[in-house]
Amino acid sequence: MIKAMYTSATGMKAQQTHVDVIANNLANVNTTGYKKQQVEFQDLLYLTLNKPGSSTAQGRPTPVGAQVGGGARLSAISKLFTTGNLEETRNSLHMAIEGDGFFQIRLPDGNLAYTRDGSFSVDANGQLVTNEGFFVDPSITIPTDATGIRIGVDGTVSVITASNPNASTEAGTLTLARFVNPAGLENLGGNLLRETSASGTPTTGTAGLDGIGQIRQGFLERSNVEVVNELVGLITAQRAYEVNSRVIRTSDTMLSTVNQIIR
Repeated sequence: MIKAMYTSATGMKAQQTHVDVIANNLANVNTTGYKKQQVEFQDLLYLTLNKPGSSTAQGRPTPVGAQVGGGARLSAISKLFTTGNLEETRNSLHMAIEGDGFFQIRLPDGNLAYTRDGSFSVDANGQLVTNEGFFVDPSITIPTDATGIRIGVDGTVSVITASNPNASTEAGTLTLARFVNPAGLENLGGNLLRETSASGTPTTGTAGLDGIGQIRQGFLERSNVEVVNELVGLITAQRAYEVNSRVIRTSDTMLSTVNQIIR
């Protein structure tokens, strides 16, 4: 009975984390480029009362054993990198990646971060930056007299300036990064991810080549969270939490009955 209490407590703790993850998914349902997180559980160590295949008194192997589980625990919170819906914004500096890949962002400390959020703008010097002012890598500078900006599916940035309205000038090319295991990237917040030993080193290249997705100008990638599925998962987690709490109450009642017998 005491064991049942501790076992159910692990289940309640696991489901609480499950609810926390669902809450974060729902909170980011409108976050640009957000990728849904999903929980994965593992069962805990077992108390072996009778090992499967052990010999009986008659010298025959037992077809089944007797093992009592110790509950469940959270093993991982993974990210699902399916492409979200592309929403047209008609902003010439907004970009979405159709397929695999990440934009590269240069952080203030000089390190690179990665994002699927292509809601870029330009700073006072004309450099392409994120909403928080971090520079896009490689650096792209838009001339101050630019009257039109065109970004090709391969990441080529061309501008038309007031001083030369009849011809476009190439301002640079965006390169995208691709990871063997994007689920291994570390969340930094602010729609940014960081390389880890689990993600592997990035492979950079031209958009549309070598398995890297294409760039769509004037679009943003929305979150891939599906609200209906999250609500169903929320109900399931709530019921599992409730059932585990009932097991604790039942175990407590049984202990109380034993105490009354002793008295």
